[in-house]
Amino acid sequence: MSVFRAYRIFEENGKSQGRFVELSLDDLDPGEVVIRAHYSSVNYKDALAATGAGKVIRRFPCVGGVDVAGVVESSADARFKTGDEVLVTGYGMGVEHDGGYAEFVRAPADWVVPLPQGLSLFDAMALGTAGFTAALAIHRLEQNELSPEKGKVIVTGATGGVGSLAIQMLAQLGYQVVAMTGKASEYDYLKSLGASEILSRDQINLHSGRVLEKGQWAGALDAVGGDTLAWLTRSMQQDGAIASFGNAGGVELHTTVFPFILRGVKLLGVDSAATSMPLRQSIWQRLAGDLHPSVLARATHAVSFADLSSAFPRLLHGEARGRYVVDIAGLH
Repeated sequence: MSVFRAYRIFEENGKSQGRFVELSLDDLDPGEVVIRAHYSSVNYKDALAATGAGKVIRRFPCVGGVDVAGVVESSADARFKTGDEVLVTGYGMGVEHDGGYAEFVRAPADWVVPLPQGLSLFDAMALGTAGFTAALAIHRLEQNELSPEKGKVIVTGATGGVGSLAIQMLAQLGYQVVAMTGKASEYDYLKSLGASEILSRDQINLHSGRVLEKGQWAGALDAVGGDTLAWLTRSMQQDGAIASFGNAGGVELHTTVFPFILRGVKLLGVDSAATSMPLRQSIWQRLAGDLHPSVLARATHAVSFADLSSAFPRLLHGEARGRYVVDIAGLH
């Protein structure tokens, strides 16, 4: 190839602005593996980066997209050969290293994951960073003794990408899943994913003033942060554990030490971008196995590469349901 399409993010007049451009491989950041991209995805982080709604981009210009799945075009690393199906999520992709919103992607070999047997390239991006984050959160909770017989598990931000996938994964592992949402119109959708109960955000007093609430949850996966996360710390059961991976509701956490010293509540940070490769590969194997959502298509929407930018405001305004897969190669 001589030139190809890419969605590159620039800083103009102090603001982030993304647009399609034509690039050559020489324009991309260095890396040992060149991937012919088939699919990418749209995550909340991507929407923040592309619109400037959050200070996510660490250098400009940068090709957006924290995820990519495709076929190796060329490789200077013996672990990969032309024709291999691979994926990349996280690390510095799309924020400090040219990312997945391009027809060709160049990445360090140490970031590249062979596509697990049983996953298609499309399904890998239907999962993407969101699915990887959900699976990693479940793994962290399991490491802290969460199991189905311990009690209910609550998922906040339930209609979002991570939440939609987490509900499916937890349900098929045998957990009783409570989906928390502020969208009354989505109750049937959440039930179809495997939620056994729906908790309306409007039913909760996030500002009760109590240092502890009634203990209700054995585990929690929180995409919201802020006051919702503070409420979760107060309403966990004895020895309950919370996996925290999002800040859609705020970055500050106002709570007390009492949930931690009187109930033994555990607050677990989930950083999917910097996960070590051995654990990363293990989690992806589970995503092709016991954590592969049985109704993945129900929470997935394909978006053409040309229509990529239309997905960003939907995520930022809380209008998105599930996952957006970007069809870069026009195959779907």
